[in-house]
Amino acid sequence: MASPPQVYLLPLKDDGSPDVPGGYIYLAPPPKSGYVLRFIIEGTSSICRQGSLWVNIPEEGKPLERYSFRELRLQPNFNENIQIDIPVTSAGVFAFYTTFSPLPEFSVKEVSAPKPTQTPIHYIDVSPKLTLQGKDLPLNALSIFSVISKFMGQNPIDWDRHLRGIAQRNYNMVHFTPLMQRGSSNSPYSIFDQLAFDSEFFPNGEDDVAALVAKMEKDYGLLTLTDVVWNHTAHNSKWLEEHPESGYSVKTAPWLEAAFELDSALLKFGDSLQDVGLPTEFKTEEELVTVMNAARKEAIEGTRLWEFYVLDVKSNVKKILDEWINANIDPALVERDEMQQFKGWSLTQQANVLREIGIPSVKQVLGRFGRAVDPKFGAVALNVLYGDYEEGHTNLAEVEASLSQLLDEANLPFYNEYDADVNVIMDQLFNRIKYLRIEDHGPKMGPVTKENPLIETYFTRLPLNDVTKKHDSKALALVNNGWIWNADAMKDNAGPDSRAYLRREVIVWGDCVKLRYGSSPEDSPFLWDFMTQYTRLMAKYFGGFRIDNCHSTPLVVAEYLLDEARKVRPDLTVFAELFTGSEEADYVFVKRLGINALIREAMQAWSTEELSRLVHRHGGQPIGSFEMDLPSAGSSHAIASARSGKADENITHIRPCPVPALFMDCTHDNELPAQKRDARDTLPNAALVAMCASATGSVMGYDEIYPNLIDLVHETRQYVSHSSDSESVVGGSGEGGIGGVKKLLNELHTMMGVEGYDETHIHHDGEFITVHRVHPKTRKGIFLVAHTAFPGNESGAILAPTHIAGTSAKHVGSWKLEVDANDEAKAKVLADEKYLKGLPSHTRDIEGTKIEQNDKEVKISVLESLVPGSIALFETWVPGADHADGFENNLANGADDAFSELSLIDLNFVLYRCEAEERDSSDGQDGIYSIPKHNAMVYAGLQGWWSVLEDIIKYNRLGHPLCDHLRDGQWALDYIIGRMEKAASKEGYVALKKPAAWLREKFDAVRNLPNFLFPRYFAIIVQVAYNAAWKRGIHLLGNNVRHGQEFIHQLAMVSVQQTGYVKSASLWPTKMVPSLAAGLPHFAVDWTRCWGRDIFISIRGLFLCTQRFDDAKEHIIAFASVLKHGMIPNLLSSGKLPRYNSRDSVWFFMQSIQDFIEMAPSGIDILQEKVPRRFLPYDDTWFPFDDSRAYSQSPTLLECVQEVFQRHASGISFREYNAGPDLDRQMKSEGFQIDVKVDWETGLIFGGNQDNCGTWQDKMGESTKAGNKGFPGTPRDGAAIEITGLAYSALAWAARLYESKAYPHKGVDIGDGKKITFAEWASKIKDNFERCYFVPLDPSEDSQHDVDAKIVNRRGIYKDLYRSGKPYEDYQLRANFPIAMSVAPELFTPAKALVALSIADSAIVGPVGMATLDPSDLNYRPFYINSDDSDDFATAKGRNYHQGPEWVWQRGYFLRALLHFDLLRRKTPEERTECFQQVTRRLDGCKKALRESPWKGLAELTNKDGGYCDDSAPTQSWSAGCLLDLYYDASKHS
Repeated sequence: MASPPQVYLLPLKDDGSPDVPGGYIYLAPPPKSGYVLRFIIEGTSSICRQGSLWVNIPEEGKPLERYSFRELRLQPNFNENIQIDIPVTSAGVFAFYTTFSPLPEFSVKEVSAPKPTQTPIHYIDVSPKLTLQGKDLPLNALSIFSVISKFMGQNPIDWDRHLRGIAQRNYNMVHFTPLMQRGSSNSPYSIFDQLAFDSEFFPNGEDDVAALVAKMEKDYGLLTLTDVVWNHTAHNSKWLEEHPESGYSVKTAPWLEAAFELDSALLKFGDSLQDVGLPTEFKTEEELVTVMNAARKEAIEGTRLWEFYVLDVKSNVKKILDEWINANIDPALVERDEMQQFKGWSLTQQANVLREIGIPSVKQVLGRFGRAVDPKFGAVALNVLYGDYEEGHTNLAEVEASLSQLLDEANLPFYNEYDADVNVIMDQLFNRIKYLRIEDHGPKMGPVTKENPLIETYFTRLPLNDVTKKHDSKALALVNNGWIWNADAMKDNAGPDSRAYLRREVIVWGDCVKLRYGSSPEDSPFLWDFMTQYTRLMAKYFGGFRIDNCHSTPLVVAEYLLDEARKVRPDLTVFAELFTGSEEADYVFVKRLGINALIREAMQAWSTEELSRLVHRHGGQPIGSFEMDLPSAGSSHAIASARSGKADENITHIRPCPVPALFMDCTHDNELPAQKRDARDTLPNAALVAMCASATGSVMGYDEIYPNLIDLVHETRQYVSHSSDSESVVGGSGEGGIGGVKKLLNELHTMMGVEGYDETHIHHDGEFITVHRVHPKTRKGIFLVAHTAFPGNESGAILAPTHIAGTSAKHVGSWKLEVDANDEAKAKVLADEKYLKGLPSHTRDIEGTKIEQNDKEVKISVLESLVPGSIALFETWVPGADHADGFENNLANGADDAFSELSLIDLNFVLYRCEAEERDSSDGQDGIYSIPKHNAMVYAGLQGWWSVLEDIIKYNRLGHPLCDHLRDGQWALDYIIGRMEKAASKEGYVALKKPAAWLREKFDAVRNLPNFLFPRYFAIIVQVAYNAAWKRGIHLLGNNVRHGQEFIHQLAMVSVQQTGYVKSASLWPTKMVPSLAAGLPHFAVDWTRCWGRDIFISIRGLFLCTQRFDDAKEHIIAFASVLKHGMIPNLLSSGKLPRYNSRDSVWFFMQSIQDFIEMAPSGIDILQEKVPRRFLPYDDTWFPFDDSRAYSQSPTLLECVQEVFQRHASGISFREYNAGPDLDRQMKSEGFQIDVKVDWETGLIFGGNQDNCGTWQDKMGESTKAGNKGFPGTPRDGAAIEITGLAYSALAWAARLYESKAYPHKGVDIGDGKKITFAEWASKIKDNFERCYFVPLDPSEDSQHDVDAKIVNRRGIYKDLYRSGKPYEDYQLRANFPIAMSVAPELFTPAKALVALSIADSAIVGPVGMATLDPSDLNYRPFYINSDDSDDFATAKGRNYHQGPEWVWQRGYFLRALLHFDLLRRKTPEERTECFQQVTRRLDGCKKALRESPWKGLAELTNKDGGYCDDSAPTQSWSAGCLLDLYYDASKHS
C-alpha cells in the first residue's frame, strides 16, 4: 500500500516572509514521487493586493533556472486562506518572493496608489538524497575521512591499501583535498590547472578518476567528497598569463594602485637593508623598530604616498577658475540648499560641503591626486561667493587665493586620513614581521634574503613573455589571496570599498592569486566559463563538495557554480568551510547556497567544559523532546488538513532547525591532540564526536596518533596507518592508534543516523562527559562515558554514579588509550624522512565501570580504572517500549473515532470549563488542576492543558514546571481520566464514555515507562486528544467555519467555550439547558452568567454564523418567555429573578430574531413558536416563578414581538421590582425608575435619566470616598444612537414582513385612537435621523441640523445621543454609531458615514478594541482599575469603565460598517480588494491577542493602546461573536 503523500506547510506572514521560526527552511530529501510544498496565505493579507507568488521551483523534469520564476496569482478571499501547492521532486536551493501593490492609508479622499513592490527573496533548501550501495544514507549518518592526496603514495597500490583501511574502520565517505595539478608551492589548494587531474596519480586523467570513484563505492562502500576552490588559483597558473583580467590588478582595480606602489617600495626597501647598514636579522624588537622607522621614511614618505589621498590644490584651482571664467554654471546645483547657504558658512563648513558634494571619489583612494574637485561644482561655489566673472572688474588674484585657502581647508581631513592609514600600515608591518621572525610561537624565519624577503608580497608579478607583453603593463601584477581577522564575509577585501591591501591588513598566501569575478559572467567571461567547466567536472565524479574558503567566495559566484554543479548531479552534497564571524551571516550563505552542513571541529575546544558545549550543540535534541509534527488544532496546520479534503495526506510543519554541522574530531587544518591537549584525549574526543546527531568526520593521522599537524605545503613524506597495513581491522582494542575502537564508534554513529536516534542527553562533570543518544520512538539508546585528557586537569575525581530511570543497559565495551608521547618518542617519529607515522600507542580493554539493575532504574558506576583517555559504551533500552516500532503511532490511533460522537455541549466540557463552572457542576467538589510552581491553569478541560503545553512543545521546554511535575508523579493523568469518567456517568454527558476510555487506554500504555519520558508522552496524548476534539468542534460548526481561516476557527470555538450546562444558570427556572456565558471567568455562573444584552449581541456570531440554530432558538424563546414591560431582562437569573433595567437589550433581541429568520433554514417558522410566558402579556404584575400564573400562557413569538413594539409605542414607565439596596446597593432611589417614550415628531425612542444607565455602558459609581456612589459613569439618557438604529431596523423588518403577509400586524396604537404603521414609524426615524444626529464638517450647514455649535467638540461625526440630560454628552464621539450603521445602513448618507468612520478610525480605534470615548474629550480616562478606591470622582471604583478603555466587541460593528460603506464607493475588483485589506489590517491586533491568550478568546476590554487590563474578563462572548459577524458579512459581499 502506497504511503500517503507528504505535504510540508509553509505559511507566509503579512509581509510575504515565511512564518517559520528563524526563517530557515530546510526540507528532507524528496522521495521518487516527490512531495508537496503548500504555501498558505491569509486571503486578504497585504501581499494579496494585486499580488503574485513567484517561485523558481522547476516543474517536474525541468532544470532549475535560478532567476526564472513562475507567477502564481493570489486571488484574495476575506474568509479563507489561499493554498498553493508546489510539487518538489529534486534537491537543491529554491527561492520565492511575492509582488503586490502596498495598501495605501485609508482615506475618504482619492489617494495615489503606492507603487507595486517586491518582497525580498526567501530561500528553500531541499536536502540531497544520499545512497550507498543501494541503501539510503541520511546526512547525519555520514562518517567522513579526510585525506591529502599527495601523501597517499602510489595509485593504485598505496591508495587501495589506505582506502581499504578507511573502509574497515566503517567510515562511509572520503574527503579528498583537491586532486588537480598543483602549483609551484605544491599545496593542493594552490591549483595550477583546474581542468587537469594530477597526472602522478591519474595518468589517464578522467578515466582513472571514474574508475577510482566506482571502485570506492562498489568495493569499499565509500562515497566521495572533494574540495572545490573557486576563490583563488596558483600564482603560476599558465592561464593567468593569457587572462590577467581574471585577477585584481591596477588595470582592473585602479583603487589598488597605492597598495601596489607601497608593496613594490617595501620589497625594494627590504632588498636594500644590508646596503644601507640596517640589520637583516632581528634578535630584538628594538632592532625591528629601527628598520620600521627607516621603512616609513623610504617606502612611505619616499613614494609620496600622501599624493593618493589629497587634492592637488594648484591643478584644481586652475580647472575651477577656467570653468567659472567660461561661465559654465549648473543652475540645478546653484539651487541646492547647501549652495544657497554656502556663502554664509565658515571656511570649515564650506570645505565640508565641498568634500561631500564636490569630490566624486571622496571615499576612495585611487591614483595619485585621484581625488579632485568637480570643476562644475567649484565654478558654482565661486559663483555663489563672488557672482559671475566680469573681465576687468573681478579681482582674479583675490579669488584664486580664496579658492586655494578653501581647498587647503578641504585637504586637512585627507591628510588626517593618510596619517591614520600610515599608522595602521606601520602597526601591521611591525606585528607581522615580529611574529614571523622574532616571537617564540612564530616560524622564526631567520635573516632577510632575496628568497626570504622582509615582507610577504601582496602581488604576483606575471613574467614578461610573448603572451604577457601584449597586455597593458598595469594588468600584470595581480593581488594575492589571503584572509583578514574578523573580516566582513560580505565584503570584497580587494574591492573598491576596501583598503585592506593598502593598510597591509591581509594575511596573504603568496602562492595564490585572488580571482576577480565581478558580479556576473559579463564582468569576466573567461573566468566564469573556465570555473564552470571545472565545477561541472568535479560534480561529474564526486558526490559531494567541500567549498574551500566559502566566506571569501562571492555569493553570486558560488550560487552560479553550484547551480551548474547540480545540473550535473542533482543530489550533490555541499559542505563548507565558513568563517563569517556571525550566525546571521552563516545563515545567509547556507540559505542561498543550499549548504547541507558547516564544518565544525571538536579540537577547537580548549577545555572539557567547552568540548561538552560543542557536543551539546551538535548532539541532537534533548531526550524526551516533544513531538513537533503532530497537528496543532486551530493552527494553519489544522486548517490545511481540513481544507485538503484528503484524509490520507501526511501534513507536516516546517520545523525550525539550526544550520546542520559536519562535526569533525579534527580537520587537516588543525593541530592534533598530541599538540593541543594530551595524546590520550584522541579516544574520548573521537567518541564524543561519534555520538553526535550530525555528520561527523576525521582526518588521516588522527586515529593513528600523529604527533603534529601535517604541513600540507612543505611536507613530502607519505601516510602510514596501522589500519591500512592490516588485512582486517578488528573492532575494539588494538595497536597503532584507535582504529579498532573507531570502527565500533563509526558503526554505531551510522546506525544511529540511519535509524533515527535523534535525542541526546549530555552531562558534564569535571573531566567526564556522558552522552546518552536515544531513538525517540523505540527508546533504544547508546550511552557513552568519556574521561577526557586535557593537560593539567587530572584531579583523580571519580564520576558520580549515573542513574537512568526505567531503563536497562548492557555493557558494550570499555577502553583506554595508552600513548608513548615523550619527547624521545616524538623525535623518533618525526625523524623518519620517508613516512608520516603515529606515536607508539594502543587501546586496551578495561574493567572501567559497573552496572547495577533493578525494576526502577539502571545504575552505571565508574571505577578508578577509567582513567583520562578512556571511554565506556553501553546499549540501553526501555522495557515495554522497544518491542513495538509503532508504539507512538498506537498512542495516536483511534482519537478521531473516540471523539466522533461528541456534541458541542460535550466538547464544552471536554475542552473548557473555568474554575467557577467546574465547581458549579460538581457542587464545589472539583476545580481546575493545579500545577506546582506554575500559574493557575485557565480551564479544567484539554484547552487548559494545551494552553500550557503549546509553548512547551514549540520551544522544547523540558525544564518547565509542568514537565517537572509529570516526572514527579502521575497525578495529572489521573485527573484528566477521572474528570472525564466522572462526567460520563452523569446525565447529559453519556457520550463522554468513548473519549474517557480512549484516554485511559493511552495513559495506561505509558504509565510504566521511565518518568523522564512522561512529559513527551503526556503531551502526545493530550495533543492528539485536543486536536481530535477541536476537529470535531469545527466539523459541527458548519461549512463557513470549516473552510475558513485559522482566525475564523479560533473565533468560532469561542462559541463552544462559552456554551454549556451550568446548574446555577440555566435559561429556565426548572429545566436544565445549556446557556451562553457573557464571558469567562467573571461571568461564568449563577446570575452573572446570562445577560440579555450580551447574549443577543453575541448570538448572530456565535450561534447563527456557526449554524447552531437550535441553541439560538432556545435562547430567543427563553428570553421571550420573560418579556415584561415590553423589555427583556438584562440579568436573566434563570427566569427566577429577572431584572429589567436595560433599554437596549430588547432591541438587540429583536435584531437577533430578524437575523435568525434570515440565516436559519426555515427561519421564519420561529415566529410561530409557542412561548411559555413567565409573566402575563401586557401586564406588569410581578409574581414568583412558581406562582400558578407563571408560564400559564403561551402566545407565539410573533405576538411577543408585537408586544415589544406596542409597549414602546404606548410608553413604558415603571419602578423596578424590589427597588432598593437589596436589588442594587449602588443605585440611588431615582435610578430605579424606568421610563421610555416615543417622540412622534421624529419617531425616536427616548428613555432613561441621569440617575441610571440603561444602555450597555452601564457602570454605576460605587465609591463613597470619592463621592461618586449612585452617579452613573455614562447615563446615556435621551435617544441613544444604537437604539435608534436597532429600532429602525426592527420597524423596517416588520413592515417588510407585513407586506409579504408573514406578519399580521400593520403597525401599533399610539393613543387617542390613533395608529401608526411600521413603515410610517420607520419613515419618521429615517427622515429625521441625520438632522438629529449628524454634526456637519462645515459649520455653515448647522442650520440644516439640530446642532449647538457652542458645545461641538468634533465635526463630521454622528452624535452618540440625542437630547440627553447633559447636552455636551450628545456630542461625544463614541463607538456606538457603527452599531446603527451595521443594522440600519440606509439611515446614513454614504459619504457622511465614511467621513465619520474615517474620523473614528484615526481617533478611537485601538490595537485590539475601540476606545469608549474620544481621547480629546475632557472626560477621557482610559485606564480601568475597578479596585482603585481613590478620591478621584471620575475613576474611583472603576467609574470610568466606559470613559476611554477600549472594548473589543465594538470592533466588529465598526469593521462591519467600514466594510459596507467603503465597498459602496469601490467599483473595480482591485478597489474592492483594497477595502477588504483595510479591514484585515485592522484585525491584526485581535488575531495576535487571540493567538497569545491562554483562554483562547478575546478579552472584554483593554486599557489605552491595547494595554492589559487586569479587571477585564479575558474571554468575552461578544468580542468573538461580533468579529464572526464581520466575516459573515464579508462572505455576502464577496
